[in-house]
Amino acid sequence: MRIADFLTPSAIAADLGASNKPGVLRELVGLILKEAPNLDPNELVETLLRREKIQSTGIGDGVAIPHGKTNYTDNIIACFGRSVEGVDFQSLDGAPTHLFFTLLMPESQQQLHLKALARISRLFRNPEIRAALIEAPDAETLYQVLMDADAAL
Repeated sequence: MRIADFLTPSAIAADLGASNKPGVLRELVGLILKEAPNLDPNELVETLLRREKIQSTGIGDGVAIPHGKTNYTDNIIACFGRSVEGVDFQSLDGAPTHLFFTLLMPESQQQLHLKALARISRLFRNPEIRAALIEAPDAETLYQVLMDADAAL
């Protein structure tokens, strides 16, 4: 499985404007709706918020991987957003979060869910990739950095 299998260039934002976790999740859902406009935005935000109540998906080093399972899709839907300012996402290390890779997956696809999360987590463990994403000038470059890094895994 490659990230290119579920992330498209139109689902990338170079500068999220929200200053808090619910606002970021709403912006990310807006990106997801570009790929799946028939989905209910309120349901998607609730799905992500439910997962956040279990434990923050802010994994540290400026990265969060908000994700959730839903019965409203048959395949993975993803988006990526960057906050230049950084957001308090209740990250495990307490530092502001800048990079948000969001996944929504079908309830019935547990293996797919775990594979996608593992691939993304592996990508973000690399400090050079994180730095390249922070420094990218625009959404097109963000997408290219993600694709190049994914191909190198």
